[in-house]
Amino acid sequence: MTDSATPANPVTFPPAFLWGAATSAYQIEGAVREDGRTPSIWDTFSHTPGKTAGGDTGDVAVDHYHRYRDDVEMMAGLNLQAYRFSVSWSRVQPTGRGPAVQRGLDFYRKLVDELLEKGIKPAVTLYHWDLPQELEDAGGWPERDTAYRFAEYAQIVGEALGDRVESWMTLNEPWCSAFLGYASGVHAPGRTDPAAALKAAHHLNLAHGLATKALRSVMPVRNQISLSLNTSVVRPLNPDDPADLAAARKIDDLSGGIFHGPILHGAYPETLLEATSSVTDWSCIQDGDLDTIHQPIDALGLNYYTPTLVSAADPDDKGPRADGHGASEHSPWPAADDVAFHQSPGEQTEMGWSVDPTGLHELIMRYHRDAPGLPLYITENGAAYDDKPDADGKVHDPERVAYLHGHLSAVRRAIADGADVRGYFLWSLMDNFEWAYGYEKRFGAVYVDYVSQKRTPKSSALWYARAAKAGALPDLEGI
Repeated sequence: MTDSATPANPVTFPPAFLWGAATSAYQIEGAVREDGRTPSIWDTFSHTPGKTAGGDTGDVAVDHYHRYRDDVEMMAGLNLQAYRFSVSWSRVQPTGRGPAVQRGLDFYRKLVDELLEKGIKPAVTLYHWDLPQELEDAGGWPERDTAYRFAEYAQIVGEALGDRVESWMTLNEPWCSAFLGYASGVHAPGRTDPAAALKAAHHLNLAHGLATKALRSVMPVRNQISLSLNTSVVRPLNPDDPADLAAARKIDDLSGGIFHGPILHGAYPETLLEATSSVTDWSCIQDGDLDTIHQPIDALGLNYYTPTLVSAADPDDKGPRADGHGASEHSPWPAADDVAFHQSPGEQTEMGWSVDPTGLHELIMRYHRDAPGLPLYITENGAAYDDKPDADGKVHDPERVAYLHGHLSAVRRAIADGADVRGYFLWSLMDNFEWAYGYEKRFGAVYVDYVSQKRTPKSSALWYARAAKAGALPDLEGI
């Protein structure tokens, strides 16, 4: 399968391929003080001056909490077959421990019922970065107890929704939770302690394993448990330079191996443990942890946006090193001061990320080789552009259509090459609160006027709706 599709020879997908879109709770729900919900770390962080662009918060976001019925109706109109959303932990368990607040669970029950009524498969993510603030006050993810609290929360949600939701993801992008939250500080909770970040990574892994066991104890055996990783596609600046190859290996270990090593293979990479020994002695790994983490999973979610280009750092260059994860004087990469990051060539999105579908194909084929027999889903892929309505109120985003066409073509090439990719979730369904970037960056296929909350499907949403209906990619003419 190649990108040279024509109307007479379109890029077609297997009949069972799942066409979806994704969001997360804090980015869209709003209603942060309703029905018993208490602050998460993102409430605290976004209300801290200087932490988000424009001082933006998720207090209202796109008001999905009150508009979910209309939003599900919109999804149905866009031919979505699946919708991936996350549950707000502090809406369900306000203190991060103890009994659930039924009003919080009721929102997700109603959302699931609405989706099923429209023939849309719900896919639940239990954790998309919004730790209850009380658990952060008790130490957060660097504390082992947080993993056990997460398992308790997972069991509560599994009991409430497991009879109707078959697709479950424990964690979304634990790399961001650990390293942007605890090392560089550009995400909540905003801490800058590399040793704490490595502990957080291990306890997130432990949380995944414990939650997987907890979910299996309360849900039907037909249900599918997975997690979503954002492993970097790391490329050396000079592939023939041993120092650049070593730099790429270090970042690959820190972005991917630190999670897929224990989760898929039951061990951390020895190269990771050695490279980070100056930061931590890894005494947080207790007997039995690796067995707990290494639970069988039913699928793996892959999130991809752009590749990462690295080299060995010039020891005389002491300036800040951009890596595409936000401006900070603190690196999200523990023990990697000897690595330099470079802008990948080519077209860029509004985030400054290069557009390179070959990286998605490379990522898929890596896990096809490393985890043979494990079904794969693309659980996030998309781009931010400076979208604006025209005089008629329509929103044309041909750059995003081209982005989606290129990346979905890469997925199809991977399927042709033998990879078992079962579905694709566009990020994101609609414009929303984009974390530290506030409302400045628009990833949505649906445009949101943040004042009126009016939703307007962009041309990319209409293109994707055609693709989902046909199971094939429409051409790019006329976009």
